[in-house]
Parts: sequence; structure tokens; C-alpha cells
Amino acid sequence: MSFWGKIIGGVTGFVTGGPIGGLLGALAGHAADGGPRLGPNAANLASMLGSKEQLFAISVVVLSAKLAKCDGPVVRAEIDAFKRMFRIPPENMRDVAALFDEARETAQEFEPFADKLGEAFADNRAMLEDVLGALFQIARADGPLTRGEVRFLQRVQVGFGLEAREWERARDGHARPGGNAGQAPGIDAYAVLGLPANATDEEVRATWRKLMRENHPDALASRGVPKEFIDRASNKVAEINNAWDRIKRERKL
Repeated sequence: MSFWGKIIGGVTGFVTGGPIGGLLGALAGHAADGGPRLGPNAANLASMLGSKEQLFAISVVVLSAKLAKCDGPVVRAEIDAFKRMFRIPPENMRDVAALFDEARETAQEFEPFADKLGEAFADNRAMLEDVLGALFQIARADGPLTRGEVRFLQRVQVGFGLEAREWERARDGHARPGGNAGQAPGIDAYAVLGLPANATDEEVRATWRKLMRENHPDALASRGVPKEFIDRASNKVAEINNAWDRIKRERKL
């Protein structure tokens, strides 16, 4: 069973009531007009559900939905991008969609989910960078980035504790899940590594080694990363190695 199936079976209580609906139902607050919305303590409760995979699944659904909402009505292209980025199994789609619809009622109160996810995976910045990259893809699905989307993504970056170069890789598409393992001739190898072209040989080598450690599938598995992201790690490792090989050839290292 995928991690979606493991957690969404319980999270269904978030919207419809269920075996642990007493806890998960508390994730939903009530707006002034009586309509459902995510309560201010939703992220705290999500982080108490028992595993990092559970927190991950809930958080990426909520962040994706609220990002899609922040520039106006959610459109089909944004929903399709969310499905593509996070590969929701067909058997879990109905329940994930219910959670997505609940979360998109408002673009507000996304910050605690970014903060809790960043806290839980502070030792795995590569995965957080991948999530930010996926959110960039969702934001661009309906056209160029808007100011509201940029502000949203910048706040997610802060919650994740990511640095400027990690933001740039995510923004430019080098960290997106499911990305192409190969590198087109026009791809900037230094940008893939998050380095300026005038970086020293020692800096390039050290950065390559660091990124390989952070993105190796075995290392990701040991840190509690969901299997769906581990499956994509080989693509990212290939991209990093391709960049390193290109720089080595250019510098005759």
C-alpha cells in the first residue's frame, strides 16, 4: 500500500467522519459564516498522527490546494499538476480529492503546515527542495507566477528552512519530482549544483558530494521519506552526476 493509502483511510474522518474522526475532525474549524475550513491547530494535530509519512501526505495536499487558491479560483490545470507531481494512486484519489477540496476553501492558514513539514524533515533538505519544486510546477500550471504565488512560495521556503540556492534550483525546475534524468545541452550544470560558474574546484567537488549524500535513495529511506519520493531519487542523482561530469570535462579535473 502506498503512503497515501495508509494515511488517507484515516484522514477521511477529516471530512466525512470515520473511525478516528474524533481526532481528525478537530482538524476542521469553522469560519464566521459557519462554513468548514482548516482550523488554526490543524498542522499541530496532523503532526501528532504518528508518522512523518502521515504529516507529509496531509501537508502536501493542504499546501498544494492553498497555493492553487491564492491567485483566485482553482482551475483544472492546477489540479492536474498536483496529481502529476505527487502521483496519487487511483484508488486513493477520491479521499485525497476530498481533503484537497476542504483545504482550498481558503488560501489562509497554510503557514503552520510549511513550518511543521520543515521541522519534521529538517534533516532532509533535498526532499523539502523537491516539494518546493513541485509547488512551483503547480503554481505555473495556469500561467506565469503571480505576486501572490511568489509570496506564498517564499513563505514555504522560510518554513522549510531552505537557502537561496535551494530556492533557485526549485524555481528553475532542477528539483522537481519526476524530472528528466538526462540533461539537455542548454542546462546550466552549475545551476543544477546551485553554484556560480566561478566556484573553485574544491567547492564544486564538495557540493557534488554533499548533494549525492542528500539524494541517495538509501539515505532518503533511512530518513523516513515517502516511497514515492525515493522512487524519483535515481533521476535526481543522475542529474547531479551529469552536471558534475560536464564540469569535470570542462575543467579537465
